[in-house]
Amino acid sequence: MIGPRRLLPSMPALLALEAVDRLGTVSAAAAEMSLTQGAVSRALKGLEGQLGVVLFVRERQRLRLTPAAQDYVRQVRASLTAISQASLRLRANPGGGGLSLAILPAFGVQWLAPRLPAFAQAHPGVTVNLSTRLRPFDFAAEGFDAAIHFGRPDWPGAEHLLLLEEEVLPVCAPDLLPRPLGAVEEVLAMPLLQLESRPGAWGRYLAQQSVPGQRPVGMLFDQFATMTQAAIHGLGVALLPLFLIEEPLRQGTLVAAWPARGRGLGSYYLVWPRDVPPRPPLIAFRDWIAAQVA
Repeated sequence: MIGPRRLLPSMPALLALEAVDRLGTVSAAAAEMSLTQGAVSRALKGLEGQLGVVLFVRERQRLRLTPAAQDYVRQVRASLTAISQASLRLRANPGGGGLSLAILPAFGVQWLAPRLPAFAQAHPGVTVNLSTRLRPFDFAAEGFDAAIHFGRPDWPGAEHLLLLEEEVLPVCAPDLLPRPLGAVEEVLAMPLLQLESRPGAWGRYLAQQSVPGQRPVGMLFDQFATMTQAAIHGLGVALLPLFLIEEPLRQGTLVAAWPARGRGLGSYYLVWPRDVPPRPPLIAFRDWIAAQVA
């Protein structure tokens, strides 16, 4: 329920407050908002009068918010962001049914994207909007309905649905492996490829194959996609999640350097905020993707 309307400021006043806080001067805020300095000053003075609180302290040519006003503007900025995101979703889906989903690049492209046409066919009224996010974030601030999370079920304040437990396999170009390896240790004599964010992946895999205590070095990559291409072009052996390499293995552009699979660092989850009632598009997507992984 909305509070007393006498304490509900106008949108121009809130936009002026946010802009002055961010830019530091009335002139800069006026230029960004395409208003005169006088119009911005009147909006701020009217806001102070409506709230009955002094919001600014003037320091030379800049305005500094009081500590209480700084707390206030943080909440205002989050609300303005939420309103903007809601407006974008409405414009993109005037009939309703928009779902904003934050994805991880590799998982989103290789695992989720090929399955989305089936979801669109089953739920033609839901439009899925995808954006990349690499780390957990505040759902309220970012405006997403749900996200794909890798690791453990530890996203603060979120519900988790397990999608895939990661398995990895050492692979390389066929020309790099003229004969099958006789033992897993022989992979250490080959050029190895590693992901920057998983420096201990090879040692972990070898320990799972009863070869502990190894910390091999190799060429570093910042993305699975570039490391996969490097392996395809013969630069070395890459330890890659199975869902990323199903097609290259099927086509024969990659082969298993050693046939045993290993356990990855974590699992993939669909997560959504626990304290917000899920909207119908999210419920439809959650139920559909749960059936996909059942």
